[in-house]
Amino acid sequence: MIKSEDTFRIGSLSKTRGLKGELQLYVDFDGLDDIKFDAVFIDVAGKLVPYFVKSVKYPMPNTAYINFEEVDTVEKAAKLVKKDVYLPNKLKPQKGEDDFTLFDLEGFIAIDEQLGELGEIIDVAEYPQQIIATVKYQGHDVLFPLNTATIKGIDLEGGEVYVDLPEGLLDVYLE
Repeated sequence: MIKSEDTFRIGSLSKTRGLKGELQLYVDFDGLDDIKFDAVFIDVAGKLVPYFVKSVKYPMPNTAYINFEEVDTVEKAAKLVKKDVYLPNKLKPQKGEDDFTLFDLEGFIAIDEQLGELGEIIDVAEYPQQIIATVKYQGHDVLFPLNTATIKGIDLEGGEVYVDLPEGLLDVYLE
């Protein structure tokens, strides 16, 4: 049986479409239309269940219409609505350096110019107007913006990001 760490999420099934079991997939993985796949895994009650793809179309960004071989009625399709959809990691496109985004900094070690190593970035989230990283520092979750003002350098090989945090930012979390 495939484990969740061997897969990556490509989206979730948002609704049924028509009466023959077609589903609309909300795609939140960039470049899915470049990946060739004939099966997906759907999280059903915490287990990844394989579904074989009969057809898939990409009518607009972030949307796919997908048909599965065993799902041929709206009733069967309805049971899959709101479920997450995954592909095996071996299909995940290898990123070139040009494809690197701030979200890829998750797992990197943040090193501040003044304070030295802050810790591993455990989360990168998008907020209105900015992207925020979270590190565990001295037992506290510390959030800081990822932007040209804070990032001083990124070592892709070493998995480190060099930052200069605004003065007093850490104090807010450590008090």
